[in-house]
Amino acid sequence: MQNAILHIDGDAFFASCEQARNPQLKGKPVICGKERGIAASMSYEAKARGVTRAMPLFEIKKLCPDAVFLPSDYETYSLLSERLYSIVRRYTDQVEEYGIDECFVDLTGWDKPHGAGYATIAQNLKKALDTELGFTFSGGLAETKTLAKVASKWKKPSGLTVIETAKRFEFLDNWLVEKIWGIGPAHTAYLQKFNINTAGQFARMNEWQVKQGRARPFYDTFLELNGIQRIPFFGPHESYQSIQKFKTFTPPSRDFDFVFSQLSKNIENACIKARRYDLHARAVYVILRTQDFRHAWVEIELKHPSHLPGEIIEQARPHFEKLYQKNILYRATGITLLGLDKAADQLDLFDENLYRERLERLYHSADQVAQKYGKHTLFLGTSFLAKKFGAHLGERGDMPRRQRELLPGETTRRRLNLPMLFVEV
Repeated sequence: MQNAILHIDGDAFFASCEQARNPQLKGKPVICGKERGIAASMSYEAKARGVTRAMPLFEIKKLCPDAVFLPSDYETYSLLSERLYSIVRRYTDQVEEYGIDECFVDLTGWDKPHGAGYATIAQNLKKALDTELGFTFSGGLAETKTLAKVASKWKKPSGLTVIETAKRFEFLDNWLVEKIWGIGPAHTAYLQKFNINTAGQFARMNEWQVKQGRARPFYDTFLELNGIQRIPFFGPHESYQSIQKFKTFTPPSRDFDFVFSQLSKNIENACIKARRYDLHARAVYVILRTQDFRHAWVEIELKHPSHLPGEIIEQARPHFEKLYQKNILYRATGITLLGLDKAADQLDLFDENLYRERLERLYHSADQVAQKYGKHTLFLGTSFLAKKFGAHLGERGDMPRRQRELLPGETTRRRLNLPMLFVEV
């Protein structure tokens, strides 16, 4: 291989985290997402029974009466994700964190330092992850990120697939084009006009035909399938082109102030992450989801790049008022920060710049308080209802066990960054 890109993907990551820390759950159909009323992640035992992602819990109970339903414990999943990345970085510092449970690893040139071929390095890395975290990962090794993505899904769970240059089309001919990373419904429909149904057929198309009337990412995917690197490799946190926070709450609500408060809290969360990496958004995408899973959305171009929630909430409210319809039940709100950039534009007026600097210092202080005493120790008044009533009430409001059973010296706001092992004695 001229280039060696490894894609690592956790197998049923959330459910596997729960089974790893509670051995009594191993071999059982485990469903995470109780707080959302749908399956967010399911163990392979549940998948074998026909459970799919986003399936409502009441349907799962009919299909799989012995299923174990758990609220998602994102704190523990994040801690195990950090361990994942620390293990991967023993082999190379060229790691792109693509999600909580997956990453790209550029092994190019690391064969000599390790004294082993790329496939052997990948196998050793996978073995370390499986052994130290207590559940399995799947891997794909190829010349480009797109091909590596294909390879990692080839033998799930716990597989490691190497796509060599000479055997590239052998793999792609057995892979539907709509399953290719970066190919959406519109591109799939376009290709089907030419009777292109497999990734191999797409990779063999005439280059001029691929370019014609299509956006650049479509052409980049075509080249990647042909072993030509076009999708850049990003280091830690450099790949943030957008930041999204989407939260479901139960029971659903038609209360304007409560639903807007949920959106306000999402905006605060998104801005916390943006400030962490000194990123400023040029636009935002506001989403409302109704009880019957319909969506209303609007894209808002901000007056100037920002990562301050007060500014974004102020500009989002008039658009929210137009989207919101009384007497309709809403179950979720979401915000996406778009056009992220390190540099913030200077304002035109001196007083505006001075005011902005004061806000920056204020939120910097709030972030420092959060580091010491916990997230959302300080929050905006517009988020009060979301904080007061939480996201879930009733049976689905169960807290993850890690949050209910604190370690000595912990409080609900001051926690040790340790996942808890649950074993019945």
